[in-house]
Amino acid sequence: MSEMTFPLPDVGEGLTEAEIVTWHVSPGDTVELNQVICEIETAKSLVELPSPFTGTVTELLAEIGQTVPVGDPILRVTTAGSEGGEAAAAPGAEPAGAESAGADEETRAAVADAAASVEHEDEGGAVLVGYGAGGAVKSRRRRGGEPLLNGSPRAHAPIPVAEAAPIIAKPPIRKLAKDLGVDLSQVSGTGIAGEILRDDVVRHATQASLFRNISTPEASEAREERIPLKGMRKQIAKAMVASSTEAPHVGVFTDVDATRTMEFVKRLKNSTDFAGVKVSPLLIFAKAMLWAIRRNPEVNSTFTDTEIIRHNFVNLGIAAATPRGLVVPNIKDAQDLSLLDLAKAIEQLTITARDGRTQPAEMQNGTITITNIGVFGMDFGTPILNPGECAIMAMGTIKQKPWVVDGEVRPRMVTTVGGSFDHRIVDGDVISRFVADVASVLEEPALLLD
Repeated sequence: MSEMTFPLPDVGEGLTEAEIVTWHVSPGDTVELNQVICEIETAKSLVELPSPFTGTVTELLAEIGQTVPVGDPILRVTTAGSEGGEAAAAPGAEPAGAESAGADEETRAAVADAAASVEHEDEGGAVLVGYGAGGAVKSRRRRGGEPLLNGSPRAHAPIPVAEAAPIIAKPPIRKLAKDLGVDLSQVSGTGIAGEILRDDVVRHATQASLFRNISTPEASEAREERIPLKGMRKQIAKAMVASSTEAPHVGVFTDVDATRTMEFVKRLKNSTDFAGVKVSPLLIFAKAMLWAIRRNPEVNSTFTDTEIIRHNFVNLGIAAATPRGLVVPNIKDAQDLSLLDLAKAIEQLTITARDGRTQPAEMQNGTITITNIGVFGMDFGTPILNPGECAIMAMGTIKQKPWVVDGEVRPRMVTTVGGSFDHRIVDGDVISRFVADVASVLEEPALLLD
């Protein structure tokens, strides 16, 4: 028998501390190698830590809500000796009493990789700016215990008179509903015979996201509350202050007739190539950004004290609002993706952010960011630059407005696009051309064929 301690590892570059959010084990529990033992909140994300031991939990060395410095022990486990007399433990385990702060880089990398491989089951929802999120998915069985076969009742299974109508939805739609956290039993289908279509699921998810907090909570009896500044909120505050004070922001925006973009989105939704893939105006906005960057590469740059670094690749950040704060994961090398691949990448980024599984590496090395405040019904706003980037573009809600076309006032689908830029890197002419190029694609998506 041997007693081992597990020091808090650095699960991301430069992590100095993390808060214990949840323990999944208790003293006396038996744990297996790589079993999730706890969740920690770093300055950037929520991460699950896997056990580096096989053994019995002796003691929890940190409490829920406690902020622990990297290297401090958080768990003690008694392990059984192996045939060679050594404890059954993964690299990174330390004998009790050893100096835990000595965990080396290889150990931390091994634990970080293991943590990233464990699927996260946090129930906290996230709203990707441009997407919605619904409630938790519930498993569904027919009353009486008869399972569904491929989404439909077994052919030989009689349907009781009191039985609710079966849910009619194709497998890709069921997968989409699961990914977006939508309970299909709560969705009204608009297809033939009540079939649930993609738009039905997306509409339900969006409504759930926008109006899930519509009820007014009871007023608190306390005159004030004091909320500790820590974790992600502390990091966000630090980054936003640094961005607003170090980078001179300049904002430019314009109104856009996005009628053809909405028509294009509708055609993509009906295309067999995009079956089972989320399609929204955000996709066209992202593609428009990539097209405009090619024509105005200066906006895809980083400012340093000695030089301006112009990136010839695009790690496209997409702002995501989560219950724990704003995160900006990015799509690596987005410039190389087709429209279909970009749609899939945005959808996967959405799901990961909503589930709270965005890892620190997914938020590093971004080069430019987009945010869609239109999902919240806002016409426009002035976003703050993501630190280290030259530009952040925003798109407001798309809604029908009177618009002059060929001298006549007609109803058109109109939005406002624009953003904030680092004036140390780009001047007004470059900024204006870039915003105008993005607007041009939203007005005429056929430009993407160039």
